[in-house]
Amino acid sequence: MKFNEKLLKLRKEKGLSQEELGMEMQVSRQTISKWEAAQSYPDFTRLVMLSDFFDMTLDELVKDIDVQEVRENSLTNEKIDSIYRVSQEVDSIFHSRTLIGAVKGIKWFLAGCCILFCLIAAVSLILHFIYPESYMFWHTY
Repeated sequence: MKFNEKLLKLRKEKGLSQEELGMEMQVSRQTISKWEAAQSYPDFTRLVMLSDFFDMTLDELVKDIDVQEVRENSLTNEKIDSIYRVSQEVDSIFHSRTLIGAVKGIKWFLAGCCILFCLIAAVSLILHFIYPESYMFWHTY
């Protein structure tokens, strides 16, 4: 019998819901559900707690478990967790660099606008001094 089947059988024999067993093991109902569906396995501490709760030895609790399957699932879960962590780190770096880039872009745009305004004002002033009588540069309405 596989661990998930054994856990389901033991829980039902005690007349417990997944939520009640989860409270005893200090995990969520969803965690118990994943254990019973063989989507994940309890860590060593939880195995000890389960064996104490069901009043059986660790050997009795985990006997007939396909250890290779547990190892493969554990490695797969670790890889998924690792990929997820790296993805989150890259995402946060990307967002922080994007924000920094946007702020720098706005600063450069404002600086460029100021320089352009100063150049236009300077050229306009020079032209006014060169052609003081001309209405082409200083036209009033």
